[in-house]
Amino acid sequence: MRIKLLVIDDSAFMRSAIRLMLLDDHEIEIVGEARDGESAIEMVETLNPDVITMDVTMPGMDGVAATRIIMKRFPRPIIMLSSMTDEGSETTVSALEAGAVDFIPKKSSFAQLDIAQIGIELHKKIRYWGERHLLASVGKRPSYHIAPVRGLRGWGGGFQPELVVIGVSTGGPVIMARLLRSMGPLACPVVIAQHMPSSFTEGFAQHLKMDTGLNVLQASDSMLLLPGMVAICPGGVDTTVGPLTSGRLITRIRHNDASPIHPSVDLLFTSAARLNRRVAAVVMTGMGSDGTLGAQKLADQGFPVLAQEPGECTVDGMPNSVIESGAVAEVLNVEGIGARLRQWAGVPADRANTHFSTRSMELT
Repeated sequence: MRIKLLVIDDSAFMRSAIRLMLLDDHEIEIVGEARDGESAIEMVETLNPDVITMDVTMPGMDGVAATRIIMKRFPRPIIMLSSMTDEGSETTVSALEAGAVDFIPKKSSFAQLDIAQIGIELHKKIRYWGERHLLASVGKRPSYHIAPVRGLRGWGGGFQPELVVIGVSTGGPVIMARLLRSMGPLACPVVIAQHMPSSFTEGFAQHLKMDTGLNVLQASDSMLLLPGMVAICPGGVDTTVGPLTSGRLITRIRHNDASPIHPSVDLLFTSAARLNRRVAAVVMTGMGSDGTLGAQKLADQGFPVLAQEPGECTVDGMPNSVIESGAVAEVLNVEGIGARLRQWAGVPADRANTHFSTRSMELT
């Protein structure tokens, strides 16, 4: 079966460029094009596409509003095409929360457009989401296998991590706020590797801070990790954690050419495994297997690795991979993961507002 694609973009240049990018792919058929959100909604109803590419910024009804209506009336995979600007990244996060499944960044001017890179991403993501939609339309779901988990080794509420590391990719912007709200403030720092381009992570961090009320910020090189802090690894590069001679933990920012995607979850987890500290790790929704090697190194030291329930994920590749490796201690839904982290390292509500300001003053 061919994948039916609907292209929504107010730029005639971009619509033409997308047609050219997909010209040689005989498994993808562009069934329609629209230049604004209102037209997009009408065409979804009449053309019944399997996948939609949606521009974020358009005159009249923008991509976020159109996505919200389409996902309510005619739910199907929507891939956002977003400009790599601060405003574009914030709007993209809003679109993902409205129900879009994925996004492809593009430069803000036609002269800067990386057509080759956008084309590669388009082919990969349209095929992936189109195949999932076609399977769902005939009543089939992608299967996954859960290997026996290692168990919590009697930790229960007695385990007190000094650091929590989280790896997440596709679907992360939709569920990360849910996780942080379920988790609440912790008595240790949290470092999150979310696969994202460099221009998106700062806006993502700001969005999570406003949404959850936690101390969320983008990590920087040599940044001191404090209790209660949630550090988002900057996009496009890799983040590791290391100790200072004082015993405090800091982040290190670098680019590892051997990593296929950035920020690398494996590099973050592997660096945490070298700390000689108590570490808890979480692997959540995302394509591929990033995080599995690092999770195995943490599990080999007896530290717990939690995985998001694959059936709940937008994409189950990353959690399923780490589950099949045998490194996982528990498989939980988002709220279950948050509750487990709160059980291990949560701060009582009556102390949450004062605990970290005092500790921060002591550590600086």
